[in-house]
Amino acid sequence: MSFVRNRTSRITADADPPLVVRWIARRAVAVYESLPLPAGSILGIVGVLLLHRVYPVPIPGSRAVQRAAGCVLSVTGCALNAWALAERRHHASSRFRLEHPDSVVTTGPYAFSRHPMYLGWWLVHVGIGLWRGSAWIAATAPVGVLAEHVSSVAEERALRSRFPSEYERYAERVPRYWGRRRRAARTRRGRPQVRHVG
Repeated sequence: MSFVRNRTSRITADADPPLVVRWIARRAVAVYESLPLPAGSILGIVGVLLLHRVYPVPIPGSRAVQRAAGCVLSVTGCALNAWALAERRHHASSRFRLEHPDSVVTTGPYAFSRHPMYLGWWLVHVGIGLWRGSAWIAATAPVGVLAEHVSSVAEERALRSRFPSEYERYAERVPRYWGRRRRAARTRRGRPQVRHVG
């Protein structure tokens, strides 16, 4: 009996690692799908840190001011990302997946930006560059923004396809990244006319 139990325990132990690995892999994918990790900003942050280490090009001026500004921007960006993520989770009706929304979220930071998470990561990216005092940020930030602009346009195309009228109305009111909110005013002919408001 003991022999059988030992053999069974050994078989179970031998079979467990693949199950554990699959479970970890599934959890990792689930976590990745629920976190805002845009490739452009992540690569840009890694790039500015590596470039500054290999070939430092300092930003002229006070390092204390640069570090303070970098900290403020980075903390603001992280806070904006956390706020936007919490708002998305709040509106999820089923298992939360960042890339597969259940509805068009128009509240919280989404009331003034259609892509607040991209905006938050850009602030973090620039903030880290300033904190390091690296002029390389002038090269990595535009590349990151351009890469994520392409992604945001593709995302909006998918959202317009999934929520045609709802997203169109939302896009008429709220700027893509930052700017003044807009409201639609009706003309005498009854056709909507976009008006900028403060």
